[in-house]
This record gives sequence, C-alpha cells and structure tokens, in this order.
Amino acid sequence: MRPQPRRALRTALAAALVAAPLTVAATSAAQAVPVPATSVQLRGVGLDDPHKKDIAMRLVSSAENSSLDWKAQYKYIEDIKDGRGYTAGIIGFCSGTGDMLELVQHYTDLKPGNVLAKYLPALKKVNGTDSHAGLGSAFEKDWATAAKDTVFRQAQNDERDRVYFNPAVKQAKSDGLRALGQFAYYDAIVMHGPGNSSDSFGGIRAAAMKKAKTPAQGGDEATYLKAFLDARKVVMKKEEAHADTSRVDTEQLVFLNARNFDLNPPLKWKVYGDSYTINS
Repeated sequence: MRPQPRRALRTALAAALVAAPLTVAATSAAQAVPVPATSVQLRGVGLDDPHKKDIAMRLVSSAENSSLDWKAQYKYIEDIKDGRGYTAGIIGFCSGTGDMLELVQHYTDLKPGNVLAKYLPALKKVNGTDSHAGLGSAFEKDWATAAKDTVFRQAQNDERDRVYFNPAVKQAKSDGLRALGQFAYYDAIVMHGPGNSSDSFGGIRAAAMKKAKTPAQGGDEATYLKAFLDARKVVMKKEEAHADTSRVDTEQLVFLNARNFDLNPPLKWKVYGDSYTINS
C-alpha cells in the first residue's frame, strides 16, 4: 500500500517547541543546528540561490504533496491523524508542535487584526496536543482565506527559512557541502526537525560523522553524503509513517550516484513510485 505523502513535523521539533514558551522556542529552534567555523571555499551555486531554492521546494513537495506545485500548498490544511493536530502550509506547520502558533503570531506581528489572529488563544491551548478545540471548520476556512493574502504567504516563507531552510543550508555550507548536500540537510530537517537527539537532524548528522569525514574535515563529499543518507534511512525506518525511504533511495541517491553535487537540471527521480522531472 502506498504510504500517505507526509507534511511531517517531526518528533524532535515537537519535543523542543511544546515545552518552551513562544519566545524561547523561536530562539532555540533557529539555533538548534551547530555550525562550526570553516574556511572551505565551495564551488557552484548554493541552495540559497533563488532558482536552486525553488528546485528544493519542488523536490520536497514531490514527497510531501505528490506535486511539484509547492506554491499551491499555502492553503493546505488537514489533520493527517499523526497526533500533531492540524498540519498546514508549505512546510507542514502543526497546531500540536508549536510552529503553527509561531507562524500565526508572526503573521499577526506583520498584520495585526488578520483573519487568523483571533485563534491565537486557541492555538496556545492546543499546543502539545492533537486537539481542535477552538479551531475546527471555522479555522480551516479562515486559513484558506488567509492563504490568499501575500502577507500570510510571506509569513510562511519567513518561518520556513528561519526554522528549517537557513539553518540547514548554513550547516551544510559549513560542512563543505554543495547544493545536493545542502538539500539533503534541508529535506532531513523538514522531516525530522532540528535538535541533537538521535532521531533529529543533529543526531543523523552525528551518526554520519562517525562513519565519514565531512569535506570541511578533509573527507570525500560523496562518501560523507552516502553516510548521511544511510544514517537518515535508519531513523526513517523507526517510524511507520516514514518507513518508505524512496525520497532517499529513488531521489537523493539518484542524484548522488550521478555525482550531481550542484543539483543541476535536468533532474529525474521517483517518490512513492511516481516519476517527476525538472528540466530547467
């Protein structure tokens, strides 16, 4: 049976955010990835180049939404019955793990009195649970309405970058990895969350570094990336919802085996058996 495409949010992030006050959680999530100094001079264009970033979003969306149209996901909201309440938006913000609360708070900071601001008290109460109390169909409808607002879209982009994209790319660059490695880190932090527990991004990275040196440490890029992806698969297989590892096996490993370290199109891959192509 084909697994349900996941808009994951991630056991490690849930643990980090649920227990922390909003202001503390915002800081700890953004700083959860250690970034040692490095003097490695990277070749090629990084994942933070606008075109490469769009490619990264399409790659993630193929696994999370069975679609390359990631911009259609601003309005997405659903309870996927994973114990995290509502999952919504371009990166799977969850009502039960704190990052949906942070998103709506950021939106309200940017645009006071917006259509979602009135749900902040309810979002605070349901944080750490799978409850819909104070939310429900009215919240779902208002989320879809908010998704038409460019300010809300920008708020989603901001939180994606602050919590996931920027820390992942920064760490990958520090480790001497080019665009493919930067994407491997980003996709991992999206699914597993920041932090240093064994089942989080930091734990996966630590496990990989026990097997191979990063390029910044003088190691071979392909060897290290293979170790990282292998370590990630071990973690994925521990959770039933992530047991299908095709986003690694028939996506990232395909690019690695082709030695496409700069993640240059054309790109062809499969997720859950479905084929995708990015030509340019």
